Amino acid sequence: MAATTTVPGVTRPRGRAATGGRQRALWREWARSLDRPLTSYYLVLGTGVMLIALGLVMVLSSTMVNSITETGSAFSMFQRQMVSACIGLPLMLLASHLPQWVLRIAGYPAMIISVALLLLTTFQGTEVNGAMRWLEIGGLTIQPSEPAKLAFALWGANVLARKEELRELTEWRHLLFPLLPGCGLLALLVLLGSDLSTTLVLLLVFLSLLWVVGAPGRLFVAMFGLVTALAVIVIAIEPYRITRVTAFLDPGSDPTGNGFQSLHGLYALGTGGVFGLGIGASREKWGFLPFAESDFIFAIIGEEFGLIGTLVVISLFGVLGYAGLRVARRVDEPFARLAAIALVAWILGQAMINIAAVIGLVPVTGIPLPLVSYGGSALIPTMVALGVLLALAKAEPQARKALAARGPSGAQRALSWLGLDNVGTAVPKRSGAAVPRRSTTARGSRTTGPRGGRTTAKHRSGPVPAGDRPRRNRRR
Repeated sequence: MAATTTVPGVTRPRGRAATGGRQRALWREWARSLDRPLTSYYLVLGTGVMLIALGLVMVLSSTMVNSITETGSAFSMFQRQMVSACIGLPLMLLASHLPQWVLRIAGYPAMIISVALLLLTTFQGTEVNGAMRWLEIGGLTIQPSEPAKLAFALWGANVLARKEELRELTEWRHLLFPLLPGCGLLALLVLLGSDLSTTLVLLLVFLSLLWVVGAPGRLFVAMFGLVTALAVIVIAIEPYRITRVTAFLDPGSDPTGNGFQSLHGLYALGTGGVFGLGIGASREKWGFLPFAESDFIFAIIGEEFGLIGTLVVISLFGVLGYAGLRVARRVDEPFARLAAIALVAWILGQAMINIAAVIGLVPVTGIPLPLVSYGGSALIPTMVALGVLLALAKAEPQARKALAARGPSGAQRALSWLGLDNVGTAVPKRSGAAVPRRSTTARGSRTTGPRGGRTTAKHRSGPVPAGDRPRRNRRR
């Protein structure tokens, strides 16, 4: 081995060390920025707005051909999506300013309305592509299973939060009732409309609530096994679902039939390469890829924006999930923690299922990509869910202090006219709540008086000498 020697008087260049120091300083600054009071709020707001904007652009690009074919205008489907976004935006802002007690109460009527709409869909719904998922009300066609996800997330979080506040979660029956029957009712009604993907999302929200509330391991494993067995049975009793599984295992065996959509989704991703063909330059949207604007819009993103675009979309959903988990970790109220987890499980779980189906990891499910895919029935409830996440983000202790220092905003003053003057405040705990101490700062600071350094207390009409103040417990 050759010996290494050091030459006296020769110093190593400091360029690399200086660069490393700057990088460490930037990383420390970035880490400090994540500890700011409103970081969760702005992360949810920023990622949500970017996903909605990207969705509008991709809906415009992917629907031009179908719009011209059906209506003669290239913007007809995009205009409907824009109207849905314009309806969802004020609802999202309204939800972001609601207090927690309103969100807790809203879960009950939302569940009742969702069950009623799903029952109407079962008996009087409109069948589209062999599935009874749509309901016409007043000339509008809606998909009731989409708002049912939001209703179950709020209702389930409130049920478990109330039991946790009453300290009733020590027995397994309090963990499952009435949460399990409520989830089972929604899942059954959705399955009657041949919508397995939405059923899986509801069951995923159910499992996430059990996990966060601290269900025993045996109970959680049993519920997970029950969900898996239910999915297998539902797939086995429907021939078209078995065909989808077969096409997933070998899509090339039927390239013009059951494997057509999966293959063309992969063709779109492969054609895009690293940087994509450019916005609007997709080839698969010209009648080759079915449901390019909804179920397989992620494939169009990969074709037009390439691998970089798909990674950006996945990163945005990842940041949104991180922000939701950050809210759940920082809030003090049980409802806020459970609701944040339920909403994140819904949005992130649905996005993962959609992306996995497009890239060929799971069979085609027919579930949209949240905030991006075409469809007002899916976009509006998801935007309201973002508003709820924003409201929960403002319930973090440090965020509440920062917002209180700013004073009431215009939206808060407007809501106070409706009687919602406790905006942003949390529901007080039923037990174990600490009684706030009286603040001693209201007495004012003490100043030096004119009597030889004696202290005086502030008074409305000016300083009062210490000797003239009434003295308590004075010895006689």
